[in-house]
Amino acid sequence: MGGCYVIAVLVGAALLLTSGQCDASCAGTDGRPGEAGTPGRDGWPGVKGDKGEPAAMAAGPVDASVLLMMKGGMGGRGLQGPMGPKGFRGDLGEPGRPGQPGRQGPEGKGIGHGQHSTEQARSAFSVIRTDSSYPRYDKTVTYQKTVVNQNQDFEAATGFFTCKVAGVYYFTFHSAAKVSMCLRLASEALPNKLGFCGYNRNNEQVLSGGAVLQLAVGQRVWLESFRDEQPDSDLRDMQEKMIIFNGFLLF
Repeated sequence: MGGCYVIAVLVGAALLLTSGQCDASCAGTDGRPGEAGTPGRDGWPGVKGDKGEPAAMAAGPVDASVLLMMKGGMGGRGLQGPMGPKGFRGDLGEPGRPGQPGRQGPEGKGIGHGQHSTEQARSAFSVIRTDSSYPRYDKTVTYQKTVVNQNQDFEAATGFFTCKVAGVYYFTFHSAAKVSMCLRLASEALPNKLGFCGYNRNNEQVLSGGAVLQLAVGQRVWLESFRDEQPDSDLRDMQEKMIIFNGFLLF
């Protein structure tokens, strides 16, 4: 045990002597600069600074032309933006004031002819047949009583209405009898006569018919009886009968 301790002391002394004899050639080489590290993250925003001092104003009035020179020029007009949605309908405004009356129009023209054109523009008639005899077949019905005959366009004795004012007319008839009755509305303005029939069933028979016709001046309109399915006894019947024929100008 004592021998080992002596050996250790000798070795330490030898090391001290060796290190003390090292000269400058024992110095190490200089190290290289390290590489730059990655950028760090942004720091927190700084505190808002204090309000600055007010700008110094020139003494006396400010020249407006100088201010205009300092103002920048107007930029170019931008592109039109997209159209917005349709707005809601507003409330109805108050009515405006009445405008000035317009100029008087030209004088109108009568639709008739001759010196009585104003009267001829009105045409209407209503006549009644009161004869109890049965109207003869295929003959014009005549009338005994005239209720209306504007401008004397209808001749009750012959049973003809003669147009004096060209236009559109409405004609209608009604008959009442205790026998069957067939009547035709005829006119030179019609390609075919319009027939209407009412057959009696042991009671009073009412027959009606009518038409709208466009007439030229001089064209006639009339009623006539015709044979269809009536028995011979109807033609000889003398019971009370009535036929009403009406017509008037529409326009």
